[in-house]
Amino acid sequence: MHDNNDTTNPSALTWAEGLLRKYWGYSDFRGIQREIIASIHSGRDTLGLMPTGGGKSIAFQIPALAMEGTCLVVTPLVSLMKDQVVHLRQRGIKATAIYSGMSRDNIIGALENCILGDYKLLYLSPERLTSELFIAKLRHMKISFICVDEAHCISQWGYDFRPSYLAIKELRKELPDKPVLALTASATPEVVEDIQEKLGFHERNVFRMSFYRPNLHYSTSLVNSFEDGLLNVLEQHQGSTIVYTNRRHEAEEIAGMLSQRGYAATYFHAGLPDMEKDLRQRDWQNGVTQIMVATNAFGMGIDKPDVRLVVHLGAPDSLERYYQEAGRAGRDGLLSHAVMLCRSKEANALTAQLVNAFPPKERIQETYDHICYFLQIAEGDGQDRIREFNVEKFCTYFKHSFKEINPILSILELSGYIRFTAEEERSSRIHITATRSQLYNYIHGNTELIFNYLLRRYSGIFQEPVYIDDEEISLATGIPDKIIYEKLVALGNVNIIHFIPRKSIPYLTLTRPRVEGKDLVIPASAYEDRKQRYEKRTEAIIRYIEEQEECRTAMLLRYFGEETEMRCMNCDNCDNTQPQRQRDDVYDKIYRDIVAQLSTGPKRSSQLHMYHYRPQDIDHVIRIMTEDGILLQDGLQLRLKQ
Repeated sequence: MHDNNDTTNPSALTWAEGLLRKYWGYSDFRGIQREIIASIHSGRDTLGLMPTGGGKSIAFQIPALAMEGTCLVVTPLVSLMKDQVVHLRQRGIKATAIYSGMSRDNIIGALENCILGDYKLLYLSPERLTSELFIAKLRHMKISFICVDEAHCISQWGYDFRPSYLAIKELRKELPDKPVLALTASATPEVVEDIQEKLGFHERNVFRMSFYRPNLHYSTSLVNSFEDGLLNVLEQHQGSTIVYTNRRHEAEEIAGMLSQRGYAATYFHAGLPDMEKDLRQRDWQNGVTQIMVATNAFGMGIDKPDVRLVVHLGAPDSLERYYQEAGRAGRDGLLSHAVMLCRSKEANALTAQLVNAFPPKERIQETYDHICYFLQIAEGDGQDRIREFNVEKFCTYFKHSFKEINPILSILELSGYIRFTAEEERSSRIHITATRSQLYNYIHGNTELIFNYLLRRYSGIFQEPVYIDDEEISLATGIPDKIIYEKLVALGNVNIIHFIPRKSIPYLTLTRPRVEGKDLVIPASAYEDRKQRYEKRTEAIIRYIEEQEECRTAMLLRYFGEETEMRCMNCDNCDNTQPQRQRDDVYDKIYRDIVAQLSTGPKRSSQLHMYHYRPQDIDHVIRIMTEDGILLQDGLQLRLKQ
């Protein structure tokens, strides 16, 4: 459904269908892809609300191929940029990305190729939009349109506001006649309006897919112990799994506990080196690891359709975040489960998060003074100078809580006093500290290939640390970057080299000369107004976890502006409304149906003609029949025991 009276005829997009078949091999579009493509192709500013798995990428990649010039794709995650560029190139589509950690020569080369018209898509982070180099090169490019992925990040009323996104509206001044396509998987009606305002839409133009996920079973359970509750859930559900925790140390501890119990589990959080993140994500993506235990640093841009289970250990701070994270399950349309495990004091914990998100103004003023002391900025000085800002060291020295520092930085940024960049990536560095003869005593096989390339490519590597391009080394040697990383770490451990893996470094800039903290002016738009909306989001998530009768899917739909009185019959509250005898009768019918259909030979569960039953009932009966030894599973196929 959509909110406009667009006269564009999406059914006439034969050129788009041709591109879809040629590059992706699909015969038709899904959801609202066709309508969005028609709208942006006609030159209209367009906002698309497409829940996770709705096919956002194709909605901008098809018109980018069809329209003259290069499409600018603004996205917050470096890993997402890299993955999409790789996939596009594999399909024969010319695309490139600009991200922190690239050498200046590589950045200039990519931008020059866009000027020459060699690329159809240029991916970059919002922080790059204000770069003088980028703006200078942009003025010589032919741009087709701007695509803003994860567009909810531009709204300060949203759950994941990123001030750097506000630079997009300024970018439009450089490209006044180019339309913008904004895409997001979750936004309340208020955020939908704010996105269009912040991006300077020439007219309201919104296309929406329903937020209804019929194959996703939502449930919430009260537990005494996250570990016991999680183990109970994992006994009931098989397949690829994400477990979300609110703290880094919890992710590590839970992953360790699961590994000890025989599960293939690992953890992921923002404190890991970037290369380590890439390796862990790849192992999980490829099925080497079944369970990823992670903070909310994991998941955005993940393209894994067969996630069967998403578990939250504790409630996220908003229904937007929960819907997006839970929605990473079941993108292939098969039955999947979203389980939230809560302890008795969950509401108190959420209320405490609200307090941490909006510390007293006196604390904000004090923190501003501490930041200036830490960075050695004198009063009246410091404007527009970019400085590294080691958040962990700062918090330790001034005894600040990690929970409060990020909210304070956001409030200071919204108040116009600082600009903070949290994910400025630096390349890996290597310094060979051994002599050549010592080095060659330690290297052989793959390691010798790596160092032969390093010595040819990087001069001065024996004299001082040099920045290296991890991906370039992998491409040149044919050795996977996981192996390269492991070899370099091993040589660092025996003091043959000094190796600093690629990592992200935060930067902070004062946007005006330093003042005394007591003289800071914090406007209502940065504090009181945002606090009021945060309170509403907190109330909504508390109501969701405490509700025991209302349909959970209906609660989510209404939160996102879809008025409905439906019951999904596919959540724990709906399960509880069905009389047990009625469910038993249904299970008997499903049992007989499965036996009848498999009597002719093995089939996948998706090939069973069971459309008149609820997916969770089918799943339940298959599980019971398997446990009783009546059904056997050969890979993806089911067969009756002979």
